[in-house]
Amino acid sequence: MPNDNPQLEAKRKRLLDMLRALRRVVVAYSGGIDSTVVAKAAFLALGDQAVAVTADSPSVPRAEIEEAKAIARRIGIEHRIVATAEFANPDYVKNDGTRCYFCKAELYRQIEGLLPSLQCDIICSGANLDDRGDYRPGLIAAAEHKVRHPLQEAGFTKADVRALALAWDLPTWDKPASPCLSSRIAPGVEATPERTARIEAAEAYLRTLGYREFRVRLHEGELARVEVPPDDLARLTDPRVLADLVRYLKGLGFRYVTLDLEGFRSGSLNELIPLEMRLRTAAVQERANT
Repeated sequence: MPNDNPQLEAKRKRLLDMLRALRRVVVAYSGGIDSTVVAKAAFLALGDQAVAVTADSPSVPRAEIEEAKAIARRIGIEHRIVATAEFANPDYVKNDGTRCYFCKAELYRQIEGLLPSLQCDIICSGANLDDRGDYRPGLIAAAEHKVRHPLQEAGFTKADVRALALAWDLPTWDKPASPCLSSRIAPGVEATPERTARIEAAEAYLRTLGYREFRVRLHEGELARVEVPPDDLARLTDPRVLADLVRYLKGLGFRYVTLDLEGFRSGSLNELIPLEMRLRTAAVQERANT
């Protein structure tokens, strides 16, 4: 327990007390650090009155599904996998900058379909306070479906979440953020299962090279833009490594392969979303947060 950090201990207690008061919850659980901490907290607070539900679709890497299963077993929480059909929605596929809204709306609809059999009416997400300042159309869908955000309500920042995960000995306490595969597709380029499968394979290849934080972004013209931390760029530009990387990615179906000289940075594709759309979404998101 984080007893050597009074502020974190107070937040931990507030989190558990709040979940106990809800009596029974379903956690929208991706296996990422935030939802893992909520799943752990829900299990500690509620035991078998807590259930974790993970979405399975072409936008989720197979490795992430397996890791989510393993961590749920480690926590001890009941775990369900639900198939989502966001790719059947033309508004999701067109990927105009609001794709995340339609993804989360589909996820919450699927979870709501499980609630009667689970005798529960409360869905919890892993959103933390830092998410409020980011471009997150999915939070609008969460508000529409009356999803609770226990980490936000208990005052957790991302740093707090990692600190509590470490105190609870969760293996993902330092796991890099891993948003869905569709988030790698540039706005305006259609999100398709073929493209997400190609991105998944490309990123799996980078993982074999020893990289931990990276992205393969897909742009118009089937161009792959590879992001790795700036300190790791030199290793990737070794002629032999680079030649193998280009050969492999072109073999997957990318026509062009580029390295981003600015290096890895989360959310870099948000720069391509029109400012007007970002401002409009941020305003709606702010209303949803209040």
